[in-house]
Amino acid sequence: MGGPNARRLALLGILTAVLLGSQVALAALPNVELVSLLVILYALLLGRQVFWILYAFVLLEGCLYGFGLWWVSYLYVWAALAGAVLLLRRTEAPALFWAIVSGFFGLSFGALCALPYLAAGGAAAAVSYWLAGLGFDLIHCGGNFVLCLLLFRPLYRLLDRLLRRYGAQ
Repeated sequence: MGGPNARRLALLGILTAVLLGSQVALAALPNVELVSLLVILYALLLGRQVFWILYAFVLLEGCLYGFGLWWVSYLYVWAALAGAVLLLRRTEAPALFWAIVSGFFGLSFGALCALPYLAAGGAAAAVSYWLAGLGFDLIHCGGNFVLCLLLFRPLYRLLDRLLRRYGAQ
């Protein structure tokens, strides 16, 4: 796959802005976010192009919130979700399937984010980090599941229509 052309690059920039805007808009609600759902939708509709969006999003988050140790995990957690979706997308799966995937991702988010702490401080630091955030992971799981179940179909149709209209698929 070559690099994106100007029209596609503009569209990918807008989709990146939607990711960041949704994350900032819901930042007051701990671990309630639309990013997971949008990553799933972007991966389903754009295939590998989703990685352009993800790494621009992660870079912008670092610029906005700082480049701490937490940021290192964002370099792979969102890519892991997109990669899982790309592996699973060959099947015609209903919204419930993607809601379960999104919920599981929310539940495992803290464990995935603990990996840099394993490298920086050892097993005790990683386990402590993960256990301290387990309550938030449960909220993340529930929020992801409910939001995906409710919004998957309408957002999929909307994004599919927009991407077809602007020739990005």
